Amino acid sequence: MTDAVMTDVPDVSADWYHDIVEFADGTPEPVHWFAVHFTEGAIVLLGVLLVLAALSRLVGGDLRSRALALAAPVAVVCAYASSEGLKTLVAEDRPCRSPADLVIVAAHCPPPGDWSFPSNHATIAGALAAAALLLHRRIGLVAVPLAALAAFSRTFVGVHYPHDVAAGLLLGVLVGTLLTPVLARPVADVLRWRVRRAATRPAVRPVRR
Repeated sequence: MTDAVMTDVPDVSADWYHDIVEFADGTPEPVHWFAVHFTEGAIVLLGVLLVLAALSRLVGGDLRSRALALAAPVAVVCAYASSEGLKTLVAEDRPCRSPADLVIVAAHCPPPGDWSFPSNHATIAGALAAAALLLHRRIGLVAVPLAALAAFSRTFVGVHYPHDVAAGLLLGVLVGTLLTPVLARPVADVLRWRVRRAATRPAVRPVRR
């Protein structure tokens, strides 16, 4: 197992973390249950919104629109991969492991080796929202605040510092926004080649008897 790197956590982030966790601990039990399950549900909902946004481009869209729709999910996967790479590189320990008597809504802190910076959930949420906004403005305007709430929930339940979720959200937005058009170019070339191939393919004539 890789040893944690002694990273300097910003004082303001550590202070906000403790303030948010203490506030969360004082909320009713139904709020705790909702917060614990909200992030996963929000990610699923953001995925659905991205699918809807992609379908709006695939059905009746031009070649570039279809290419963007096909490239967007790949950009989201790339955002997640970059988040995992940064986690290994930075190796920042989870805030819920110190102090030991800290009470968090999540009840259990992730195991050692499951690093904190950046938040994978926040990264995925940011990438999904950015891609949805790129494909369909109205759907994207629903996805953006949902992604922000999903990111905040990771601090609310006590498993990430605020700077972890902020960095993850920003990383997801940047990768989703910048990489989707880049990936769409070769996808568009492939689609264009398929159209040309279909146009030049000789028609199959029925056999006369």
